[in-house]
Amino acid sequence: MRTLLILFVLMNLDKLLRTGHSMETHDQILSITPKTQEQVDILKNVSTKYETALWQPVSPHFIKEESEVHLFVPANSSDTVKDLLQKHNITHEVLLDNTNELIKMQMRNDSTDPRSSTTFYDRYHSLEDIYYWINRTHQDNPSTVKVIPIGSSFENRPLYVLKLSMNDKPNKKAMWIDCGIHAREWISPAFCLWFVQHSLSFYKQNQEITDILDNMDVYVLPVMNPDGYRYTWTKDRMWRKNRSTNSSSCIGVDLNRNFDANWCTEGASHDPCTETYCGSFPESEPESQAVTNFLRVHKDSIQLFFSIHSYSQMLLFPYSCTLDEAENHKDLLEMAEEAAEKIKQNYGSNYKYGAGATTIYLAPGGFDDWAYNLGIKYSFTFELQDRGRYGFLLPPSHISQACNEALTAVKTIALKVMMKTQAATSPPPAFGAATPTVNEVY
Repeated sequence: MRTLLILFVLMNLDKLLRTGHSMETHDQILSITPKTQEQVDILKNVSTKYETALWQPVSPHFIKEESEVHLFVPANSSDTVKDLLQKHNITHEVLLDNTNELIKMQMRNDSTDPRSSTTFYDRYHSLEDIYYWINRTHQDNPSTVKVIPIGSSFENRPLYVLKLSMNDKPNKKAMWIDCGIHAREWISPAFCLWFVQHSLSFYKQNQEITDILDNMDVYVLPVMNPDGYRYTWTKDRMWRKNRSTNSSSCIGVDLNRNFDANWCTEGASHDPCTETYCGSFPESEPESQAVTNFLRVHKDSIQLFFSIHSYSQMLLFPYSCTLDEAENHKDLLEMAEEAAEKIKQNYGSNYKYGAGATTIYLAPGGFDDWAYNLGIKYSFTFELQDRGRYGFLLPPSHISQACNEALTAVKTIALKVMMKTQAATSPPPAFGAATPTVNEVY
């Protein structure tokens, strides 16, 4: 009998793997593509009425026919959800079967000290480790890295901005990079740490990094949503929002819907229980207030803005809050296109690019649109790896390439902005004069 059982399992193993059925139920990520409006309605109901987490799209509102949906289904909801899908002839594919094991693996670290491990930047790190890293990075680079406290989160955790400044050039311009606005997007803070380390290590060794840092200061906010990020390490890996409370029993605001850019119009929600809850008013959250106050003070020097997210491999720019085109749409499109082409050439990865509203969907109240309206006319949001195979659970082995792809885009766009600024602000050269180099910008 035992021999027959083993033989049966082996003969049906391929079917078991393809259909997602297994002898043991795990937390899973399902890929589902509804074919009819009825199936769309069923999926919307599943994603709101059952214990699941919608990964793609971010809101049930955007589920539509022939559009792929990624759904996290906990083990205790698996049978109910799959039975419902089967009942309505909705096929699904299991993208990830045992997410718990993948999450445990992501939380393992061989060291919390960046000086004692060559693999430090190829790992994900807890909030406590990131705070330690911030302090250590400043201690190791006191003349070039300054730590600026800009405020606190709802649960009173500090928000630290690192300022990378290699010289004291007068009237120097700057760029801004923020990471971790959405808690579950771990590759985002990983990039901020990686970017700082790479910049410090390759300054005066890599020509592009050197040109950028010689002519621009860089402000880096490694974790914009520290409460939510810590919550993903301790309670719920799939958490997206911050952790503020309100009159509702539901917790949290989507910080990237909380800014004063067509706030809480189509694409955001007034319902505190949704993932895209916009808050009670623009900048209602202390995290939003902290970054807007900082950028308002520095708006004359910051001319380039990057907000780092995941997943879906996209290079986006304003507007996301409206279908209207930005004033310098052509320039932004040209920069994003060149960055996507270089990523493709160097790493073979395809990145979509374009204005957020037309490339994905309407997303009012976003940080990038607010920054653009403030006057930072080169404003970008990056969606890093991957396309959905791992989604928010991108394995540590993918961190290096994801960060290199993002760095390629940052460098490409930063150098282009410097050239355009030079052309716009410099008087025409005298007859016979040499053309200024990038190092002479500003």
